[in-house]
Amino acid sequence: MMQTEQAQAQQQQQQLVVQNSAGSLSFNSNLSKEDEEMSRSALSTFRAKEEEIERKKMEVREKVQAQLGRVEEETKRLATIREELEGLADPMRKEVSQVRKKIDSINKELKPLGHTCQKKEKEYRDALEAFNEKNREKVQLITKLMELVSESEKLRMKKLEELSKNVDSLQ
Repeated sequence: MMQTEQAQAQQQQQQLVVQNSAGSLSFNSNLSKEDEEMSRSALSTFRAKEEEIERKKMEVREKVQAQLGRVEEETKRLATIREELEGLADPMRKEVSQVRKKIDSINKELKPLGHTCQKKEKEYRDALEAFNEKNREKVQLITKLMELVSESEKLRMKKLEELSKNVDSLQ
């Protein structure tokens, strides 16, 4: 609308210039037909140039409008891409956060279990050491027992032999 109003205003100004020129021509009757022809030619050239300027102005406006339309489309596409990108980032953050929380939870559970394992391992080593010590002591005692039993058997055999000799000598 503004463009149309501006074009009309320019045309009115051109008409005033033409009327003023024509009026001054009527006052100055000394102007020749050649001068009048030159004035008309200049006026028509002026009008043609004004029309060409107006046409180019409209072309530029159309190009600007087309560019603005493309810019709006690109802006919408970029906004869509940004939303998709943010949508992709959110689930990953949630998953990473959940996994980290699970790891922290398991670490909290592992700490006392680790202490328990260390304590149980120490108890096991102590019990194993005590077991082995008692086992060694038992082996020593069995060895001593076997020595004593062997010694006892020898002594008893010796006594029996003596008794047997005594009995044989009585006969």
